Amino acid sequence: MVTHLPSRRFFTALAISTALAGASLGAFAQPKPVELLNVSYDPTRELYVEFNAAFAKHWKAKTGQDVTIKQSHGGSGKQARGIIDGLEADVATLALAGDTDALHANGGWITKDWQNRLPHNASPYTSTIVLVVRQGNPKGIKDWDDLIKPGISVITPNPKTSGGARWNYLAAWEFAKRKFGSDAKAKEFIAKLYANVPVLDTGARGSSISFAQRNQGDVFISWENEAYLLEKEFGSKVDVVYPSLSILAEPAVTVVDKNVDKKGTRAVATAYLEYLYTEEGQDIAGKHFYRPAVSEKAAAKYAKQFPKLKLFTIEQAFGGWDKAAKDHFADGASFDQIYVKK
Repeated sequence: MVTHLPSRRFFTALAISTALAGASLGAFAQPKPVELLNVSYDPTRELYVEFNAAFAKHWKAKTGQDVTIKQSHGGSGKQARGIIDGLEADVATLALAGDTDALHANGGWITKDWQNRLPHNASPYTSTIVLVVRQGNPKGIKDWDDLIKPGISVITPNPKTSGGARWNYLAAWEFAKRKFGSDAKAKEFIAKLYANVPVLDTGARGSSISFAQRNQGDVFISWENEAYLLEKEFGSKVDVVYPSLSILAEPAVTVVDKNVDKKGTRAVATAYLEYLYTEEGQDIAGKHFYRPAVSEKAAAKYAKQFPKLKLFTIEQAFGGWDKAAKDHFADGASFDQIYVKK
């Protein structure tokens, strides 16, 4: 009986087939690259450039998957409207919870309980509102009531389009209400303040440019982190003034449910936002002059750059964002009543 052994050609074919199968399995095991879009508000540009790089490195090490995060910035209200109109954001990191709530109210882009899905009411960092003046403070601006003096030019964005502008407006309103005793007096105060505003940019970064680069105005009502960025870049030209009272600003973050489910990016988008609460994420927030909300270590590390300031919350003074928006920023509400277009 003659036994026929496999030919050399057979073994060669088998080796090639095995190699191809291995290569195919290897390609299958390698996760496909993923891309996220973070739709944010104006002053977070620098924060998210560094954070995105840190998260991409972390995610690659953890999963082997390459992730690219694109950024979109503008006035917070305008950005919310963009998502509602179809901008395919995976995550929204807007200036205030009221703008984020609009994503649920106008099309159900997010769930109603979005603020309960992450710690600290989905606000991984906080900020506040301060005053930026020319170096040496030539106009002697020390507090909110200096902004209504004759001849003072105030730079602040439009509260119809900018979340930061709404924080500015409400901080000034509550100061006036406490000092002068009523909402009616506060409204008079705000009218005088906006009479000193020569132009309303659509977002905080636009107002920052108007003040620092175009040399418009005597004082810029600013996010705290934006004020420090200006001081860092234009240190010889500006000073930061802390008023006697300001508002605790709590920028909020969420996945955009409709978009992540359609695109299949929920897992990585959720991990991206959760990373804001890690020690590295909190440290990056502090480095960019945001107040870390959950990390005691990061809060202690950056405590010296955040002077003590008497702060109130939106709930304490205005009954939350829904009520504040209806009373002050809806069509025909207090802002429309006091602001006369130049």
